[in-house]
Amino acid sequence: MSRPSWDEYFAKIAEDVGRRSTCIKSQRQFGAIVVNDKHEIVSTGYNGVVRGAPHCEEIGCIKDKMNIPSGTGHEVCPAVHAEQNALIQAGRLAKECIMYLNGFPCKICARLIVNSGIKKIVCSGTYTDKEGLEILKNAGIEIKHVKI
Repeated sequence: MSRPSWDEYFAKIAEDVGRRSTCIKSQRQFGAIVVNDKHEIVSTGYNGVVRGAPHCEEIGCIKDKMNIPSGTGHEVCPAVHAEQNALIQAGRLAKECIMYLNGFPCKICARLIVNSGIKKIVCSGTYTDKEGLEILKNAGIEIKHVKI
């Protein structure tokens, strides 16, 4: 048994965090964690509806009902994204940290990541919307993909 690298270790944790998602589509269950330079988890986040609202498990997927493809219709979906939840929890502590994701950030989350001061993104999965990656690259944020 080989010891996982730090990136593999935290990528696996981000994947596990995504399992808390209340999205009824398994391919849309995203997790994110913010980790500082001491390898300490600063915050975690997964996608789900706002506090107090009925979960998609109860009411069904609004995007599916409207035939909205994955990677679009962010304004229709009632969920707060995993990255957004992790950044809300981290606050200013996110500056100079690494964010681990089990997918690519959408363009909305990419903008928030840039403004938060995150210095590096490590992804262990993919996402249909790749515009977020371009935003991160243009901002000089390092992007790494790991296989777990």
